[in-house]
Formats: sequence, structure tokens, C-alpha cells
Amino acid sequence: MTIPPTIHVAQLQKVYIVPEREAGLRAAVGSLFRRQHRQIKAVDGISFDIHPGEVVGFLGPNGAGKTTTLKMLSGLLYPTAGEATVLGHVPSRREKSFLRQITLVMGQRNQLAWDIPALDSYELNRAIYQIPRAEFKRTVDELIELLDLQDILRKPIRNLSLGERMKAEIAGSLLHRPQVLFLDEPTIGLDVTMQRRIRAFIAEYNRRFGASVLLTSHYMADVVALCRRVIVIHHGRILYDGDLSGLVEKFSAQKTIVLTLPDSNIDLTAYGVVLSKDAGRVTLEVPKSETSRITAQLLADLPISDLTVEDPPIEEVIEHVFAQGAEAAA
Repeated sequence: MTIPPTIHVAQLQKVYIVPEREAGLRAAVGSLFRRQHRQIKAVDGISFDIHPGEVVGFLGPNGAGKTTTLKMLSGLLYPTAGEATVLGHVPSRREKSFLRQITLVMGQRNQLAWDIPALDSYELNRAIYQIPRAEFKRTVDELIELLDLQDILRKPIRNLSLGERMKAEIAGSLLHRPQVLFLDEPTIGLDVTMQRRIRAFIAEYNRRFGASVLLTSHYMADVVALCRRVIVIHHGRILYDGDLSGLVEKFSAQKTIVLTLPDSNIDLTAYGVVLSKDAGRVTLEVPKSETSRITAQLLADLPISDLTVEDPPIEEVIEHVFAQGAEAAA
């Protein structure tokens, strides 16, 4: 028996109609009688499925359509065209049975009341979602343990640091144990330690409850740590949907060779592009198709004590994908 996807998206579109006019008094007066409009395609016919338990990275530059897509999938925006279902529900209908199974977390957007402790806001969420008292207490205790919340839940939200507030926000979003998590930049602005803690928590929540997660982030460390699959979107269209490792393989035309030599001043420009030199350690960039030949030639020609071949950093690959998307749109 085939298990249906948790999230199904087919030719989904969102088009905004926005007014526009030239600068100046004449244009301002003219717009009172004849207003000009133009269409902006925030999401332009995207299609994908996400299956139970999948954690999928949703990547793209600012304005690519990521947040608009998450808002349509969570029912906050009505699509212009196409089809979207989440757990068998049409999100725009905002049915109670649908809302009880999803959550949307947006980095640095507050859902907890500013002037009261997080625990009081949690009580309000318990009433809204009609969570039985025993189940609520069990969930809160579990979230306190996973996110290390013991010392902050009784403080007013305004007295918490950004990292503490983000942990409290995430816990508040998961009190009803949703089966679908839409996470929009959940670690934005956090220090490295707090980012790791949030990533570890998301991974553990996914493991314990089998939740499906659609994650947007500009921090590639979040994506590498949590996602095997990524969807890359640019100008409202999908450029890539597949394994993260396949993204590097498809869009990177280069490899990086790191050498350890007794003398880093040896001229290596004949072998590739020298990216850096540091105390006997040299980093070369070479064409992927030539990697084997150049590696063998380096080992034959030079007194190398160590050599490693690496893929370029994922940030560089993503930047290359975005650049290709911009060229295609132009």
C-alpha cells in the first residue's frame, strides 16, 4: 500500500497585483484617476511532495518565494492557482483538524505575550488547542528537558535574550505535538551554540514523533545538519529538488585539492587556481573532470606529505545555483 505524501503541491502559484506610478506630483494626481498595476509572481507554478518523517530544506535568496509558499501551506495565504494539500487538508480552509496538526515558526516573530512568563502563554495555547491537562504537563516537561528551559519559563518574555526567547517560542509552537513543522529561519540571529541546540532539538523532535519538516534557512549549517533533501527555489520557480549531495554533484564544476608541502612557495599555478597558502598548506581549485589527472600529477611531481580532495563549500554551490537561476530569469 502506497503511503500518501504529507504535503502535496502541484503547480502552485501566488500572484500579487501591486499599484505603481512614476515619482512626482503629476504622476500622483494622475494615479487618482487612472491607477497602473503590475503583476508580481511570488510563486510561479511549483510542484513537490514531502513524505511522512522527511526533513526538507527549502532554499532560495531573499524574495525567492519561500515564505510565501510556507504561508500558503499553513493557510495564511490563499493561492492564486494550483493545488496544495497538507495531511489531506486544503490549507486555505483553515479547518480545526488541520490547524491542530501543523505549526509555523518564523524566526524573530513573536507569538508569546511580551509581558508575561512563557508558562502563562503556554496555558493559553493549551486552552486554544484543548490539550488535556495530563498530556499538556507531559509535553511541557519533555520540551523543558529537550530545550533546557528550566530557568527561563517563569520570566517575562521581554526579559529573555534572543536565544532564550527563540527556544521558548519553539516550545510554545509544539505544545500540541504537530505532525507538520513549517520552520522559517528558526535560528536567524542566534549565536553558534544556540543554533546547534535548536538544530539538535528539531532532529530529536523529528525522530521521536515522525514529524515532517519544511525548513528555510540562510545558514547552510542548519541544512547540512538536518536535511538529506533540498528544494531550491528562485524567482518563484524550482531550480532543483533532490539529495543535498546531488546538488553539489550537479552544480559544482570544481573540486578543491588541499596539499601539505615542505615549501608552500612552490609555484603551483600550472596545476590549478591557488586559493590560499598557509605554512606549508596550499589549497587549489581544479576542474572536476580533471581532478584524477591533476592529483596523480601532483603526487608524481612534488614531495607531498598529505593530500585531500574535497567538494567546494555548500555555500559556494548554493551561490552558483542562485546565479544560474538569475541568468535564466534574465
